[in-house]
Amino acid sequence: MKNKTALITGGAVGIGRRTAQQLAAEGINVIINYRNSKNEALELAAYLTERYSTRNICIQGDITEYEACRKIVADALKDFSAIDIVVHNAGPYVSERKKMGEYGIDEWNYIINGNLNAVFYLSTLIIPSMRERKWGRIITVGFDRVESAPGWIYRSAFAAAKSGLASLTKTIALEEAENGITANMVCPGDIIGDWKEKTIEASLYTADPTVPVGRPGTGQDVSRVISFLANEQSSFITGSIIPITGGKDVLGKIFREK
Repeated sequence: MKNKTALITGGAVGIGRRTAQQLAAEGINVIINYRNSKNEALELAAYLTERYSTRNICIQGDITEYEACRKIVADALKDFSAIDIVVHNAGPYVSERKKMGEYGIDEWNYIINGNLNAVFYLSTLIIPSMRERKWGRIITVGFDRVESAPGWIYRSAFAAAKSGLASLTKTIALEEAENGITANMVCPGDIIGDWKEKTIEASLYTADPTVPVGRPGTGQDVSRVISFLANEQSSFITGSIIPITGGKDVLGKIFREK
């Protein structure tokens, strides 16, 4: 995978940061997109370059806006000849519990744009060059059971956007298979707080009886799957939606706690 370049949206912190570390460790150059986390992005890029001798840059941009996406891609192509892998990690989320009718128009549009339209924006900008090279990897991020388009109380905008994204991911997989481009979705389970940036090894010393496998999920649990999907030899895997939950029924837990 050396000489490949990956764009990770929201790559400065959380699961995006752990994914950047995973890919750089495998010799992949990383473009770290961020919205507000400039210091974290700069620190990460410097760390990856020093440790793995890959080329890594940071690009600020709000992926909810098409013009910002266009600028992200244009700036990336000033440093790299191509973007081979796109990890659509960034996705706005409102933690406040509110019913659909309580959303403001701007808030609703922001969540839909960030979780669904942003993938369209970036795909229209990047897929044409992937077609020319007959190679590309597109990886989106959903939530547990997203492929069944479940209802998610108090999370209507996020659930609607991600459910639409699941269908879009499968559609891209079908449309672009002949061009050597795969598209898959990973669905992290209940991975929260600092665990988003931690390693699997760190979790082995912490018991979590709420998860069937007995330990917390980590960012590395997700980044390892992303890395596998991005691999050159994973070309037969496309249109897949992969839960990474430790066996936990995440939405079921939410309904039980309501």
